[in-house]
Amino acid sequence: MLVVSAPVDDSGHEDPGHPERHDRVGAVMAGIDELGLGEDVKVAPLHRATRAELTRVHQAGYLDDLGAFCYGGGGDIDEDTYATYDSWSIATLAAGAGLAVVEELRRHDDGVGFVVTRPPGHHALRDRAMGFCLLNNIAVTAASLVAEGERVLIVDWDVHHGNGTQSIFWDDPNVLYVSTHQWPLFPGSGVPQEIGGPNALGTTVNLPVPPGATGDVLRGAIDLVAAPVIDQFAPTWVLVSAGFDAHRDDPMADLALTSGDFAQLAGLVGTFVPRKGRLAMFLEGGYDLDALRTSVAATLAQVLDAPYQSESATHGGPGEDAVARAQRERLVALRQQEASGPNAKDSP
Repeated sequence: MLVVSAPVDDSGHEDPGHPERHDRVGAVMAGIDELGLGEDVKVAPLHRATRAELTRVHQAGYLDDLGAFCYGGGGDIDEDTYATYDSWSIATLAAGAGLAVVEELRRHDDGVGFVVTRPPGHHALRDRAMGFCLLNNIAVTAASLVAEGERVLIVDWDVHHGNGTQSIFWDDPNVLYVSTHQWPLFPGSGVPQEIGGPNALGTTVNLPVPPGATGDVLRGAIDLVAAPVIDQFAPTWVLVSAGFDAHRDDPMADLALTSGDFAQLAGLVGTFVPRKGRLAMFLEGGYDLDALRTSVAATLAQVLDAPYQSESATHGGPGEDAVARAQRERLVALRQQEASGPNAKDSP
């Protein structure tokens, strides 16, 4: 069973010519339709994130300023990020969509969730929009789960590092953040030495890979570096920042993945899910519409055990040495931070 978020008219959040556009949602839904799931697709009801749900991860003043900016007509927030009059309303629905999907998964105690919303969220900081993101959708859901006593693993396979998600949960021992991402690339964070705050040492795992890296490199990085940490952490929920801009056809970066690689990544992440109905994926990047469509279809086919003919997975690209170096640098940083005790860094 697939639980998807309720459709939202997001056309009001649109800057003509911007890569983060309404057509992305259509491509995702086309990929889901290709699986022919029929009645096995359930739609979660609309839920607008409340102020209490948003202030678990965002500063109240930032929310007030963003709402006022939108209702004042919007405009460019920075060189990459924009808002319109309708963006506040659309963004609060996007931030609430994950909560609705999780509730539906709980109700059925089965299935996989896919949160099909825009704008994306993983770059949004507590106090600032950036990187196309206004509110941090996956963080809102993770923080809600933590408030209910859950332990949450967030796997972020977007080609860009999710600096906002990392920062929000930097010192939270109940959230384990694992990111594979191209390095160097926007936003410039995500080095292996970033390992979490003094109360959560080791709960940030960064796996940067070089341009041209293939799917086997990312899977190997998760297997070698992240899997032992995940096993020890023992999550009760797994959330995925499912960006598909690491596809070789995507215009925003330079990794070499195919839809088959995303399927294999999803299969690997699925091994960390503790029980049925505890996996939810959130749309992040992915800007080539055909690559987005096929990658979504391949990913969901894998975790739902549905038939789908994806592209072949890739192997042999650069990055194995970068993964080995990341493991070494992470271990050194852990030893140094543990030795420094109360003087450890408290922010990324």
